Amino acid sequence: MQYSRQTRRALIIWAVAVLVYLAAVFHRTSLGVASIEATSRFGLGPAALGTFTVLQVGVYALMQIPTGLLVDRYGARRVLTVAALLMGLGQLLFAFASSYPLGLLARAVLGVGDAMTFVSVLRLVAAHFPARRYAAFASFTAALGALGNLISTLPLSVLLDGVGWTTTFAVTGAATALYAVVLALRVRDHAPGMEVRREPESLRVVLGQVRQAWRTPGTRLGFWVHFSTMFAPAMLGLLWGFPYLVQAQGLSEPAAGSMLAVLVLGAIFGGPAIGTVISRWPECRTPLVVSYLVTALAVWAVLLGWPSGRVPAAILVVGFALLSLGGPASTIGFALARDYNPLRRVGTATGVVNVGGFVAITGSALAIGLLLSAFGSFTPQTAFRLALLSVVAVLLLGLWRTSVWWRRARAAVFDAAARGEDVPVQIRRRAWDLAPA
Repeated sequence: MQYSRQTRRALIIWAVAVLVYLAAVFHRTSLGVASIEATSRFGLGPAALGTFTVLQVGVYALMQIPTGLLVDRYGARRVLTVAALLMGLGQLLFAFASSYPLGLLARAVLGVGDAMTFVSVLRLVAAHFPARRYAAFASFTAALGALGNLISTLPLSVLLDGVGWTTTFAVTGAATALYAVVLALRVRDHAPGMEVRREPESLRVVLGQVRQAWRTPGTRLGFWVHFSTMFAPAMLGLLWGFPYLVQAQGLSEPAAGSMLAVLVLGAIFGGPAIGTVISRWPECRTPLVVSYLVTALAVWAVLLGWPSGRVPAAILVVGFALLSLGGPASTIGFALARDYNPLRRVGTATGVVNVGGFVAITGSALAIGLLLSAFGSFTPQTAFRLALLSVVAVLLLGLWRTSVWWRRARAAVFDAAARGEDVPVQIRRRAWDLAPA
């Protein structure tokens, strides 16, 4: 296949940026297989262990809108370069941390750097590729980033056993910090001839940009799509999947690492498939999301309702494979943000959408840790069964709010079409749509 010089340049820039996102996902999920070792290293119980993830993901969520504003103001290249430096510093600090407070500080620094990656990469996609290819490249980005999650499962577990905590995290941290040089040299914010001059903006203008993005029904729908779809597989991969599989399901640590790899493989293969479908048939985006949410509720009903408590391995594999599609499905939220916002506001809108999933992860991870501590006198099977009901509650909330904003976004599209304006997706009115304004 022949590519134009501009397309080749765009692909190289995207590839360089995707590697730092892969590193971000690796660092974000590295505590998953290291969680049991972390409890002994820092002397932690379930609630304190959960605080690591809650803090890191909470920082991530809080940084999303500021990151979007920074990307729109200063450009993705600068933001990505700083992100790599911060992630490297955070992981180096975590490698040598010997106390719980220092470990928390390290994960917070790591969370800030992590927070600045995905929005920046998607802003580069929006700047270098046609709008019709945005959804596909967003899905490809998520799928390739999931390789970082794959590396943080069985390979990281083997590395931790072989060379130990300090060497493992120190080497990965140093490599990430050094990669900042590659980002600074190879990434460009815009295609040649498309440079945008950025003028300083007042705080009032900046806050107005956030309000405009939030008030857009397509952005709000994207927020709830991301909230609903990505949190369950991410929560399992980030923290609670490994203890659940080992302590509640009785798997060995290598087997649990392999089971978590199912989440990653599903995301890797599901991402391109979903990206291709929604690029060709954008009207299928939200129906796909709703279908996933209903399926996820059914999976959790089986996992938590299994009579003996010990779910057969084959059922676990199928359940985790189905849940893994939440990551690819969450990229639909970013496609909605891209379609319903002007290019100058895409970074901000993407940040708003990205907040959703990480708010859900923070809340569910914290709830599970607190509930496990509260049910500590029960068997691990019973304690996890009760604690993971919080995941079902978050899924139900997300399904409800997604349904509400789906109807409102559709109503906004119909109103815009009636005014003779261009609309991102051609849709037909259904009996369940809101009445015309």
